[in-house]
Amino acid sequence: MPDTAKSQPFLRLGTRRSPLAMAQAHEARARLCAAHGWDENRVELVPVLASGDKIQDRPLAEIGGKALWTKELDEWLGEGRIDAAVHSMKDVETIRSQHFTIGAFLPRADVADVLVGAGSLAEIPHGSRIGTSAPRRAAQLLYTRPDCEVVPIRGNVATRLAKIQAGEAQATFLAAAGLSRLGEDNVGIRLDEDDWLPAPAQGAIGIECRSADERVRALLAAIDHGATREAVLAERALLARLSGDCHSPIAMLSTYAGEILTLRCALFSPDGTERIERSGQGLPADHAWIVELADKLLAALTPGMRPYFGIDSE
Repeated sequence: MPDTAKSQPFLRLGTRRSPLAMAQAHEARARLCAAHGWDENRVELVPVLASGDKIQDRPLAEIGGKALWTKELDEWLGEGRIDAAVHSMKDVETIRSQHFTIGAFLPRADVADVLVGAGSLAEIPHGSRIGTSAPRRAAQLLYTRPDCEVVPIRGNVATRLAKIQAGEAQATFLAAAGLSRLGEDNVGIRLDEDDWLPAPAQGAIGIECRSADERVRALLAAIDHGATREAVLAERALLARLSGDCHSPIAMLSTYAGEILTLRCALFSPDGTERIERSGQGLPADHAWIVELADKLLAALTPGMRPYFGIDSE
């Protein structure tokens, strides 16, 4: 008789249904199976339709922000229909329920953005329409190329590329990590992350589980990548201290030098006319220096920028 115990899934991983989300879930499953010596069928991938995938005609900031990527997965996880959820960490709200915890971070991929539709920022034709719904990308573009016009563009990678081909915009930005995970490394021009700062947590995949589920937490711990965890938690701590949300144009880059983590952070006005940057460094486990960095950034905000970071302009 067949061994039914071995044919049943041992772990149910929830994921959004988009091609990129599914690719991330496949990577998570492969790492779990390799770490524990499981057959692939021991980890079931459970696709869940997220609100953010249902509504694609408006910017996220207008319809509920990052919670639109996590709402349904949170519900399924809380109800026990899945054991864990795979997230792109840049799409996860900064403040999360204490009932959930990130049990594992996978090794971080390329943090850079890719420009699609032009050979470089300087080569974008004057007055071009550039498609993006990300405040960070829009503000950073307008700071660099104020002659360009930003037009909203959403959807998965294939949808956005098709919109460029159809002429809805002359160019757009995509994450290098996402393109790589889809096998599209040859698309677009990689932007140097030292000059064009990425989004907080860009390139990082997190696997979230119920905080009280010791079995699942132990299983996920086997694939947790410590350096990625430290850097992403530091970036998210800075983001939280800045009261950053979907309306806040925030860009940051973290780099290691031995055990010391350095964080560069730039804040923009939405129209790209104003930009401030500060940096800090310290041990990643000690967030006191992150608080100091946030305070320096907030103190430097101009009156016009303050409302976008939770501060009264008066």
